[in-house]
Amino acid sequence: MTRLIASFVVALTIGSLANFLDQGPRTRDQGPTFAWRLPLGFPTPRVPDDNPMTLEKVTLGRYLFYDTRLSGNGSQSCATCHEQARAFTDGRAKAVGSTGEQHPRSSMSLANVAYSPVLTWANPTITRLEDQALVPMFGDHPVELGLAKPGDELIRRLKPVPQYQRLFREVYGDNAASFTMENLTRALAAFERTIISGRSPYDRYHYGRQDDAISPSARRGEQLFFSAPLSCFRCHSGFTFSGATDFEGRRVREAEFHNTGLYNLAGPLTYPPPNTGIFDVTTKPEDMGKFKAPTLRNIAVTGPYMHDGSIATLEEVVDHYAAGGRTIADGPYRGVGHDNPNKSPLIQGFSLTSDQKSDLIAYLKTLTDEELLHDPDLANPWEAR
Repeated sequence: MTRLIASFVVALTIGSLANFLDQGPRTRDQGPTFAWRLPLGFPTPRVPDDNPMTLEKVTLGRYLFYDTRLSGNGSQSCATCHEQARAFTDGRAKAVGSTGEQHPRSSMSLANVAYSPVLTWANPTITRLEDQALVPMFGDHPVELGLAKPGDELIRRLKPVPQYQRLFREVYGDNAASFTMENLTRALAAFERTIISGRSPYDRYHYGRQDDAISPSARRGEQLFFSAPLSCFRCHSGFTFSGATDFEGRRVREAEFHNTGLYNLAGPLTYPPPNTGIFDVTTKPEDMGKFKAPTLRNIAVTGPYMHDGSIATLEEVVDHYAAGGRTIADGPYRGVGHDNPNKSPLIQGFSLTSDQKSDLIAYLKTLTDEELLHDPDLANPWEAR
C-alpha cells in the first residue's frame, strides 16, 4: 500500500502517467531535438528557448565543467565542489574556493538540478542555470572560482585548446566570435541538465516493480517517511525529493523555502549571519532562516548535512527533526531551535524507537543511485583521454 501511495504522489507531481515511460538511450542530436536519457517516471526537463539541447553542446559543457582553466589561478573547476562520486557535492561542511576562502554554505548536489525552479540554498531570484554559472565564476563574496570580469582572460585561455576549437565550432559555428561567455555558460547549463538521478534501489522497487530491490527494513522506513507526524514528504516531495519541481509542460510552481529550527539565536537575527536564509534577499522578517529543501536523492553520500554542514550524520539529522528543532546548549549559537518564531509549522517533532530510526535511515539509503555516481557520460573527459 505504501508503494502505491508513494507512486501516486510522484505521479501527481509529474502530472502525466505517460511520463512513466523510459525515454530511451541518448543519441546524437538531429536538428532541434535531443534524445534525453531519462529514468522511468521522469518528465522531460524544461529547457530555455534560447539554449536548446544538443549532444555536442552537452559534450562541450562537460569539458568545461571539469576544466581548471575556469578558475582564476587554475586550481579548481566546477567539479572541485561538485564531485560525481559524492552525487556532485564535495563532502565538506562548507565549500572552499580557489583562493582558500571558506564559503558560508555547503555545495548543493547537482543531481536533478534540471528540475529545480530555484538553484541555490537561499536566493529565490536565481532560476536559470545559465545565470547561476556566473556566480561561482565571478563572485567575490566569497571568492569561488575567482575569475576576473568580464571573462576575457578566460576566453583567451580556452581559444588555443584543440578540444575547444573543435567543440565550439561544432556547437556554435565556424566563427571566431563563437568563443563568448554567453556560449560558455549555455554549454555548462546543458551538461548540468543531464545530471539526472533516478536509478536507485528505490526506483527499481517502485517503477521497476522489483520487490527485492529494497529490504523489509527500508519498506518500513518508507511507511514512516510518508506517515504523520513525520510527514517528511511534505518538504521532500515528488520524484526529486526536494519540493517544487519544474519541467516541460508544467505550470511553473513557486519555489519553497523552510525554517527548520536549526538555530534560534537571541535578538532579531535568529540565524547566524551570513546564513540568514532568503531574508538576505527579501529582508522580510518572516523569511529569517528559510532555506531551500535539498534533494534527498543520494543523501547517504552527500553529508555533512544542512545548509552549513553543521550536522554530521543522518542519525543526527533524524534527531534534529524528532526534536522539532535543534537545541544548542553552549557557545555563540546557543538557543532552542524548537522555539524559533519563524520555524515552519511542519516541524513539530515526533517520537521514534531505535528500530524505527534504523528503518527510516535504511529507506533514505535506498535513494543512492550508484549508476549516477559512476556514469562514464558524466565523468571527467580530460582523464579519459
